[in-house]
Amino acid sequence: MKKNVKFLLSGFLFGIILSKSEVISWYRIYEMFRFQSFHMYGVIGSAVAVSAILIYFFKKGVLKNYLGHQVQIADKKKNYKAALLGGIVFGLGWALAGACPAPIFVLLGQGILPVLLVIFGALMGTFVYGLVHKKLPH
Repeated sequence: MKKNVKFLLSGFLFGIILSKSEVISWYRIYEMFRFQSFHMYGVIGSAVAVSAILIYFFKKGVLKNYLGHQVQIADKKKNYKAALLGGIVFGLGWALAGACPAPIFVLLGQGILPVLLVIFGALMGTFVYGLVHKKLPH
């Protein structure tokens, strides 16, 4: 348990960052889907840029995982059909719920209890995916 405290603390830090940056705000998400504000696009674009840089350094072997081992990133074949289907389902869920997976737990931590319905829906969606994943394009 003691060695996992750093992961718990980084989770708390991540939640604070999500909260303070307002990316868990239903109104900010609403603005994004109505193309009324750049806020969310800026946050998402920054995350994509940072991720691309980190993946580059992981592939070059400059960065290691938390155990000090080199991270292997497999070059998968491009499956646009699966990515399109997954993106549509994810985006629809995000638009309907007003939150993507990480912020729902931050919202729960803030005491917003209706988000329990969203968590239940996410768990049910994961369960259904487990039942039908062999029939989906991967």
